[in-house]
Amino acid sequence: MRRASALLLAAALAVGLAACADPGASAAPQTDAADSCPQASVPLADLDLVDDVRGATGGSTACLSSHAIEPVADETAPELPVTVTDSEGREVEITDVDRILPIDISGTIASTVFALGLGDQVVGRDSSTMFAGTEDLPVVTKTGHTLNAEAILELAPTVILTDTTIGPKEIRQQLRDAGITIVVISSDRRLDTTDELVTEIATALGVPSRGHALIERLDTDLADALAEITEVVPPEAEDRARMLFLYVRGNANIYYIFGEDSGADSLIDAVGGIDVAAEIGWEGMKPMTAEALVAARPDVLVMMTDGLESVDGIDGLIERIPAIAETPAGANRRVIDMADSEILSFGPRSADVIEAIARALYAPEPATAEPAK
Repeated sequence: MRRASALLLAAALAVGLAACADPGASAAPQTDAADSCPQASVPLADLDLVDDVRGATGGSTACLSSHAIEPVADETAPELPVTVTDSEGREVEITDVDRILPIDISGTIASTVFALGLGDQVVGRDSSTMFAGTEDLPVVTKTGHTLNAEAILELAPTVILTDTTIGPKEIRQQLRDAGITIVVISSDRRLDTTDELVTEIATALGVPSRGHALIERLDTDLADALAEITEVVPPEAEDRARMLFLYVRGNANIYYIFGEDSGADSLIDAVGGIDVAAEIGWEGMKPMTAEALVAARPDVLVMMTDGLESVDGIDGLIERIPAIAETPAGANRRVIDMADSEILSFGPRSADVIEAIARALYAPEPATAEPAK
């Protein structure tokens, strides 16, 4: 089920992003956000918490205090060659990691490579890799998240790390035929698969000890974040926020609900919310229906920032999807948005992401997203 969900996610995101992408341009990587998100550095319990998380009103933006990726202290040199069996069952030998090209639909592989301390060897990026330190890297995707073979060949990577969320697969084969080593990483992105992701990438790059160090750090960070969030979660289930992840690309008329095993459900669980998509038996990612929205009765909608902008904000969202007005979330205009390149980027920033969503849920600040012009 999780494998199928990952493929559905890739399809939904690729269609939506292609519909709103300018082939001749790419988004600028994000820089330090401390000034624009000061509350992110304050302990959650010290913020002005809402009295009733289910009755809170208005939109809020989940944000990170910094977009930088901190590398591990371990500087053990890569031990090569190394042979791995990738997620597609191919046996791949990696002999050179001097020119790494990490590409997927969420930027997670790239952030993991940087966290392993190999950012200096990265030669290009996908359009979702937008964290600090990637500003000067050439983008090798076009029309959303389609691989550009010519751009990749010009970079002469010695190894490509990718997954099945980005393609097409014919381009991957073309690059193999050109002699480029390609390792296909698992596409399963959830909080509980982060350690496996790090292990896959660290093993393929010949730095297993760095992988162990990163996993130890990430597990500690996640445990600390979950413990902090637990302190503010209402003890009774009926008092907890009923949450629904809605994926929207208004200019392409795309409206999806992300349910069980989509990855979004693990975010909702982590912040102490109730995943209402699971209550109505919604599995994976499927086109939204008015009936499902009304049946789910969400108190809070969780969305990507670009998606919310694509429908001209909360007012436009309710206008385009009248059924939202029949839900508590619509009545209270309660929407949490977060940057597209961050919200589902499970990996080195998992703990930061759930803390950001928790802050927007329990101590909301006014939304910062501006409607699209």
